[in-house]
Amino acid sequence: MKILHISDTHGCHHRLKNLPTADVLVHSGDFTMTGSEKEALDFLEWFCDLSYRHKIFICGNHDECMYGADIDGLDANVHYLCNSGIEIDGVKFYGVPMFMGDCATSRQSCNYDNIPADTDVLITHSPAYGILDLDDGISGEFINYGSEELLNKLSALNIRAHLFGHIHRQHRILNHDGAIYSNGAIMNEDYTQLNIQNLIDI
Repeated sequence: MKILHISDTHGCHHRLKNLPTADVLVHSGDFTMTGSEKEALDFLEWFCDLSYRHKIFICGNHDECMYGADIDGLDANVHYLCNSGIEIDGVKFYGVPMFMGDCATSRQSCNYDNIPADTDVLITHSPAYGILDLDDGISGEFINYGSEELLNKLSALNIRAHLFGHIHRQHRILNHDGAIYSNGAIMNEDYTQLNIQNLIDI
């Protein structure tokens, strides 16, 4: 299965032209910049019109208008994963969003705890601690922004791929411990240029 992975488009999705072919398109959150409903609807119209057999998206910390939203009317091949999963051609995808309301409480820990053991492709917005999560700190030093709870959960899973974003500086694909780790952040760290989309085979 060929997966095209993008993330952190921040309202610039219309600038993505001539996207490569794939079986499944995955967007791992932050499709808006300010979190407005207008931005979200514009993204969804664009996303739904793309000619991929299956399209999956989750929300990131910028997409606050989607927190608790009940989304109806999506095409049958467009899948919004919010602490939920879907199986496509025998491959089990599971998505965990990153809403600040959950991160400020114990709910995000519960969300990670509830990732099914048989997940093949995990989609989160946050990286796991120590895996493509290094960025500038407040004092200019580099620090790891990934989730230690997510890292602990990954150690108990046998995933084939983990797709995420959030840390724009770390956009790339890494093979680690027998799995593919893809940071699909499209916007670079200062939001001025678009990175190349990540295309992976599982």
